Amino acid sequence: MIIETLDIANIKCSGCANTIRSKISDIQGVAKVDVREDEGQIDLTYSDISVKKAVLDKLRNLGYPEATEDNGLLLKAKSYASCMVGRLKD
Repeated sequence: MIIETLDIANIKCSGCANTIRSKISDIQGVAKVDVREDEGQIDLTYSDISVKKAVLDKLRNLGYPEATEDNGLLLKAKSYASCMVGRLKD
C-alpha cells in the first residue's frame, strides 16, 4: 500500500470533506481517505499508481484539483456544487 498526502484546492468545509470521502472511497484500490479541510489536504492510502490517477481525475471532476493545477472559475463552481451535495448528506 502507498500512503500519501495530497494538497487539494477548494476544500472549504465539512460538506466538501463529505463529498470527497464518499466519492474517493468508492474507487477500487483506495483503502483509506482522510480529509483535513483546515489544511486543504487529503491523506490517501491506495494500492498502486493507477489508483492515484483515478483519484486525481475524480477530484478534478468534482472541482477539487491538486493545489498545483490551474484552478479556474469552472473548477471553483464545481466545488461549490459538490460541497452542497456533501452538506445535504451531513
